[in-house]
Amino acid sequence: MPKPSRVRRRAKKQTTRGPNPIDIHVGARVRLRRNLLGLTLMTLAKAVGVTYQQLQKYESGVNRVGASRLFHLGRALDVPVSFFFEDLSPAAAGGGKRRTRGLSEAPAAVLEPDSLSKRETVELIRAYYLVTDPGLRKRVLDLMQALGKAS
Repeated sequence: MPKPSRVRRRAKKQTTRGPNPIDIHVGARVRLRRNLLGLTLMTLAKAVGVTYQQLQKYESGVNRVGASRLFHLGRALDVPVSFFFEDLSPAAAGGGKRRTRGLSEAPAAVLEPDSLSKRETVELIRAYYLVTDPGLRKRVLDLMQALGKAS
């Protein structure tokens, strides 16, 4: 009589950690650059060969962006791959500590979104660069700096 086969099943690991802070940062940088260029989700998604839903997941950090996809995003957005990692906080990058064991590290902290990813900041930058007269642009900058000090 044949022995019943044993099927090993892995128990699904329940995690409550959420997206990795580095993935969130990279996604925020993708969104920032896309918005600065005035591209829609659909336009960029077509340029890199993904659906706009997938691109939304990249931008929110829910899905991790692979190396080849990051390369294609950099090309489509006209930036080097290193752009996506600029301004990465030391906490998100591992604090600069050497890890002895991957499982012994504390859960990573969630990053706060930076001011460059806000829509109004992007709109302000676009409007600023629409001013073609360098002298007038300098005066606008001086005005904004004075208003910032006053508040």
